Amino acid sequence: MVMKVRAHVFISGRVQGVFFRFHTREWANELNVKGWIRNLPDGRVEAVLEGEEEDVKEIIERMKVGPPLARVDNVEVIWEEYKGEFKDFIIKY
Repeated sequence: MVMKVRAHVFISGRVQGVFFRFHTREWANELNVKGWIRNLPDGRVEAVLEGEEEDVKEIIERMKVGPPLARVDNVEVIWEEYKGEFKDFIIKY
């Protein structure tokens, strides 16, 4: 049985201005994960990811490394109830 999950993720480190959001959107499209990602005023990046459990976990693993210019210091994952509210994956501004 395929399990759908929702993860609310906060990433800290050098993650703004290094194509972090762009790369995450590419990964989400590749893995058919829905949701959004945005920069926060405190320098972190926030994302909500919904999809099949193994796909969401794969994106989280990629986020822990980040794109080439990023430096990821911490990834906080809060598992939430799946809602199925997204049609695609967007970068919020």
